[in-house]
Amino acid sequence: MRSQSKTILYSGLLAGTLDILAAILVYSVILHKTTAEKILQSIASGVFKEHAYTGGAQMAFYGLLLHYCIALAFAYFYSQIYPHVPLLKKNILLSGFIYGIFIWIVMNLLVLPLVFTKLPAREFDLPFLISVLILVLCVGLPIAFVTKKFYHKPL
Repeated sequence: MRSQSKTILYSGLLAGTLDILAAILVYSVILHKTTAEKILQSIASGVFKEHAYTGGAQMAFYGLLLHYCIALAFAYFYSQIYPHVPLLKKNILLSGFIYGIFIWIVMNLLVLPLVFTKLPAREFDLPFLISVLILVLCVGLPIAFVTKKFYHKPL
């Protein structure tokens, strides 16, 4: 992988895939709280509001597309700040962990409140910890590892 664009694409697609698979596995398969289609429709509802839940598979597809756009945006942002933030280069595990926390903060304290007028109250409980852990392990760390590999390879 020689270009930064390919690195962003690869890290964003990898993170997006791991993230959505983890969400479906945990919330649909293990906890039986929802379905994979509802997870994807809830992502689409950020754009299509209530119509997303009545739009069937088409809205689930739009939710998946939106999900990957968000993952690619976070991959792009990380690739842009990586050369300028020395902490990110020192410890890849720590930087991936911090970036996963940063993503959770951005999504849950900025994006979701701006997109949705009503959100359920957040509690420091198991679902909260699972949501943070998924973002750290499935998004923060993969983006950090792929980006480091791009910047630390011989040209």
